[in-house]
Amino acid sequence: MIRNPRDLVRYNASERANHWVVGICFILLALSGLAFFHPALFPLTQLFGGGAWTRILHPYIGVVMALSFLVMALRFAKLNIMEPRDYEWLKNVDKMIDGDDHNMPEQGKYNGGQKLLFWGLVISMAAITVSGVFMWRAWWTPAVDIVRLASVVHAIAAVAMIGLIIMHVYAAIWTRGTIRAMMYGTVTRAWAKQHHRGWYRKVTGDND
Repeated sequence: MIRNPRDLVRYNASERANHWVVGICFILLALSGLAFFHPALFPLTQLFGGGAWTRILHPYIGVVMALSFLVMALRFAKLNIMEPRDYEWLKNVDKMIDGDDHNMPEQGKYNGGQKLLFWGLVISMAAITVSGVFMWRAWWTPAVDIVRLASVVHAIAAVAMIGLIIMHVYAAIWTRGTIRAMMYGTVTRAWAKQHHRGWYRKVTGDND
């Protein structure tokens, strides 16, 4: 893709690589986890070489995702702290859904919805990671009751995270120009000014 020199850099190469590592790990973990969630989905284990290999690979892929997600969370935590304007944005989210997003409250790099999604993912990932460690009972947890409780928490948190990721993907597709930011790292000035005017002002110095 030929970059327009007037485009704004939204994500650098390192941030994009971090995001895609987490994304790929999530897909692999969702498929392998669902394979064990219900017998009807067990054929998904064939994608990983069978049931035994799926059981072996799932926790190790989980470790990669947990560490990569931690890096991403630390990178973007400050940018996702809720502000008064974010709550105002959430109060008016129905207007945006109806297509009237031109009069939404001015937002920084992320809007109120994105920030809530971010913290929802952080909580879900923390629950999945901690419960996953306890479920790795051959190494960590001798108590069967703890393993059972961890399994329930793991399943609930995983379902929650799958739901949040579906929302994330849908919003990225629905807001035209968003996927380009994570693919190529840039957005147009018009996109930035319409969807994240506060961030646009900050990076361009344009107060119009």
